Amino acid sequence: MPRIYLCTHINAPVQRCFDLSRSIDLHMKSTSHTKEFAIDGVTSGLIGLHESVTWKAKHFGVWQKLTSRITEFQYPDYFVDEMEKGIFKSFRHEHHFRKNEDGLTEMVDNFVYSSPLGILGVVADNLFLKKYMSDLLCRRNHMIKEVAESNQWLGILK
Repeated sequence: MPRIYLCTHINAPVQRCFDLSRSIDLHMKSTSHTKEFAIDGVTSGLIGLHESVTWKAKHFGVWQKLTSRITEFQYPDYFVDEMEKGIFKSFRHEHHFRKNEDGLTEMVDNFVYSSPLGILGVVADNLFLKKYMSDLLCRRNHMIKEVAESNQWLGILK
């Protein structure tokens, strides 16, 4: 199963980074290039423990739906979202937050997924899917960092 590990340093409080990471509105802003939007479950604001969201987005020219649920939640240290329905065979996305020795927030993503279609899925992972997913997560993290380090967060976390 492919694993994507990212660590982003943010000059903002841990609590702000945690909340921005679970913001449905900021997620849609960070994935606007895929026309991603929430269509069911929690469709705006902050998602919490045991809540789900269904996303609709265009990836590789095809409209897809994916439902994920928050299965673990310890404010403001970590939360986990896991796929319930969607194109993947499975995925688990762990979000961890802590203040480092420099006073910056370390936002860590540990994303593990399993592709469908057996050996064809493995080939897709190696050829393009892992990079595509990494790029999506990096883009999302960059936006969280940009919003958290400016006054933009005030418009997201009302």
